[in-house]
Amino acid sequence: MRYANKLTAIWLLSGLVTAGCMAAETETPLPVLAPTGTLRAVYLGSNPVQSRTDAQTGVATGTVPDLVQELADRLDVPYRMISAPNARGLMDTMESGEADIGFLAYNDSRALEVDYAGAYLVMFSSYLVPVDSAFETSADVDRAGVKVGAVRGQSQELFVSSQLNDAEISYFETVPSQAELEVLLTSGEVDAFAINRQRSLDAEAASGSQLRVLDDSFMEVEQSFVVAKGDAAKRAAVEEFVSEIQASGFVMSSIERAGLVGVAAPYEGDQ
Repeated sequence: MRYANKLTAIWLLSGLVTAGCMAAETETPLPVLAPTGTLRAVYLGSNPVQSRTDAQTGVATGTVPDLVQELADRLDVPYRMISAPNARGLMDTMESGEADIGFLAYNDSRALEVDYAGAYLVMFSSYLVPVDSAFETSADVDRAGVKVGAVRGQSQELFVSSQLNDAEISYFETVPSQAELEVLLTSGEVDAFAINRQRSLDAEAASGSQLRVLDDSFMEVEQSFVVAKGDAAKRAAVEEFVSEIQASGFVMSSIERAGLVGVAAPYEGDQ
């Protein structure tokens, strides 16, 4: 094993006692993070902050795939990526035991269902508006008569639903496609759409100058590892790994390879 540090101390050792024998035979030990022998990771497949999937090959690349591969290499086990459609699906996968680790933006209500085990990046959020919108900053959006679109259950929806006082929220069950976003915003069905900044910038670039991203971020939230609620051993193991990669600059290199601009490495000012 090449992961020769504190994480190797957190291993599950199982002993097999043969009936009628006084000696115990020890099975091959498996790391607490991969008790099945494979590191199973669930992530939000549609979130560009976490990963992007090649339409032709189906291969996911980005910060989350980089982190999962690095952790699996250190544990000397294979890994499997599991794509979840939304936060609810991700947490259900964790609760069912189908995944060992997950990746999710922090929220107090979510912390009641999963244990957060260390942030790997900070995600910014910005409003997407029509190119000719009068809005210049996020503060301009919270006005009577303004309709703000948001995807139910996403971090941005949780924020605008609790923090906007005067604007009206239009809820969507799934992330609209590029074409749908353009129609929603240029037709006036919604005046602004609240999504993560990376997704906003991608939509702006693909819109042919129909859409614009406000320059500021209305919310910053940590994207973090999560483990099943109450699994202290897994949480400790992941926290140790996160501490090491934060100090090494691994995440910043991954962000640069992925070409992400709507995020930042946590604590980068202290390194």
